[in-house]
Amino acid sequence: MIITTTDVIQGAVIESYLGIVTAEVVYGSNFLRDFLAGIRDIIGGRTASYERLFEQGQRKALEELEQRAQRLGANAVIGIEIDTGTINLDQSGVLLLITATGTAVKMR
Repeated sequence: MIITTTDVIQGAVIESYLGIVTAEVVYGSNFLRDFLAGIRDIIGGRTASYERLFEQGQRKALEELEQRAQRLGANAVIGIEIDTGTINLDQSGVLLLITATGTAVKMR
């Protein structure tokens, strides 16, 4: 399956548009990771644990997006966008949300 951020795939013809597909991945907060990220904020530098978490979340969201598109009979997903956000849980922490959205298509 082809998955791409573009809305056109060179040399391919879109036979039918099957609909918008969306996949979400949600991660809970981790006290140790949050504490170490706070120290990084103070002294400067990159937070590798969060970078790995975002990378893993994006990969999982794209995998889920592909599976949902396949269930619609698609052989490609075009126009993919990945968004991130947080969900505040009052004093109990924050959830990290990663969303992938695209258009499932059948190409020939």
